[in-house]
Amino acid sequence: MKRRLHIMLLADGACIPDDDPELLGEGTADSTEFHVAHALRELGHTVTIHGVAREVGTVVRAVNGERPDLVFNLTEEFRGNRQFDRNIAALLELLHVPFTGSGSVGLMLTRGKGLCKQLLTLHRIRVPGFLICPPGRRTRAPKSLRYPLVVKPAYEDGSDGISMASLVKDEAGLRERVRMVHERWKQPAVAEEYVEGRELYVSVLGNRRLQVLPPRGIVFGGEGNGGPLMATGRVKWDEAYRKHWKVSFGFAELDEAEHRRLARVCKRAFRVLELRDYARFDVRLTPEGRIVVLEANANPDLAYGDELAESAERAGIGYEALVARIVRLALRRYKG
Repeated sequence: MKRRLHIMLLADGACIPDDDPELLGEGTADSTEFHVAHALRELGHTVTIHGVAREVGTVVRAVNGERPDLVFNLTEEFRGNRQFDRNIAALLELLHVPFTGSGSVGLMLTRGKGLCKQLLTLHRIRVPGFLICPPGRRTRAPKSLRYPLVVKPAYEDGSDGISMASLVKDEAGLRERVRMVHERWKQPAVAEEYVEGRELYVSVLGNRRLQVLPPRGIVFGGEGNGGPLMATGRVKWDEAYRKHWKVSFGFAELDEAEHRRLARVCKRAFRVLELRDYARFDVRLTPEGRIVVLEANANPDLAYGDELAESAERAGIGYEALVARIVRLALRRYKG
């Protein structure tokens, strides 16, 4: 008989609606938080829901009061700041409560795009040539950096702050876009070389032993006709925009050698960045066959139908089984 656990689902306060605080599906059935809570209940676990708002004291009181067997950590920010996701993990570490996903170190190493690229470069994992542009400093690209460049906010995810205007062709465009990021997002910008090639999304499960799931990819049907060349915010979230430009997501067709190389690179990156349980890497496979890591995503979206869940399904791991796998992976880490 499977052990039934008391699992506390911890999420951003804004994701827990007042009219459905237990995530029973009354208006929240399309949310990641509902999908995970529903799966946990279907697996037989007792689930309590807590949203992290503006005071960490509520988290401390909830954890100390309930002493759950496990916290399923779905938080992504604190007080509107994505950099503080690591602080929620650090708080759980201080409270000595088991929790899913990457710890404070892994979240720190992946949240800052500049730091992440520096670390991967140090370990000879190929990333685009890049420049970190802090506020208050003159923006000037070294001659070794090749245009066009993609300018991004340093600490955001989900393609926030990325549009086709992020693709700049000269130093004047670079300075203008960096200034926009500084003013709009109140954080450093990262400018990285645009890498031609196939864009792939590679999900990884595990800790001691890692499983690389079937990679997914994106096809830019309007490329060469003024359509998008990268996964902008509109590409990710605007269905009508994707339809107009014939942008589609699906499983990548790779030969066995390509898949082995891709798996090897992503496993190395997973360990270098001290990730745990599950992660996703956004990479480009160039026409010459080079694998270039664009982004490393600790605790990526676990929604039913999202990239990780789709890849798991292709590997024979249904959604409930995926959630159960993450629970087991997390608990095993705390058994030494």
